[in-house]
Amino acid sequence: MSLPFSVLEAAKARGMMIATAESCTGGMVAAALTDIPGSSAVVDRGMVTYTNAAKVEMLGVAQSTLDTHGAVSEQIAAEMATGALHQSHAQLAVAITGIAGPGGSEHKPEGRVCFGLAGPDGVTTQTVEFGAVGRANVRASARDHALGLLLGALTGI
Repeated sequence: MSLPFSVLEAAKARGMMIATAESCTGGMVAAALTDIPGSSAVVDRGMVTYTNAAKVEMLGVAQSTLDTHGAVSEQIAAEMATGALHQSHAQLAVAITGIAGPGGSEHKPEGRVCFGLAGPDGVTTQTVEFGAVGRANVRASARDHALGLLLGALTGI
């Protein structure tokens, strides 16, 4: 059983809808879920907010948070996930913002990805350092990590 299928089945079992807010993955989480027939029963929407302006306009991310912490931060991931809940009919939202590469900086290296998860139990965040493993690998790893976060929230893992 694939990870996206497991997420969908767990969401169906809990009667919960899912929303995604994605930056560096460009909609890969939503695509992984909606590749599966019947996903419309639990996937409400996915928002690709690649620019800072999109994060502010579509998700209600505060410009002051962007100015203070930058787009790649747990604070922004939290606001993205919360915004996705508020802009949808979902009960669970995952958000991803990171540096897929190439590039990065000393303070925010390539492969750093911040995740936010908002749901009935509040908002949690985490940062994962995937390393400079190449853009495609960072994005795929971030997608899979986000799916794992959703599954964990749905199954209590």
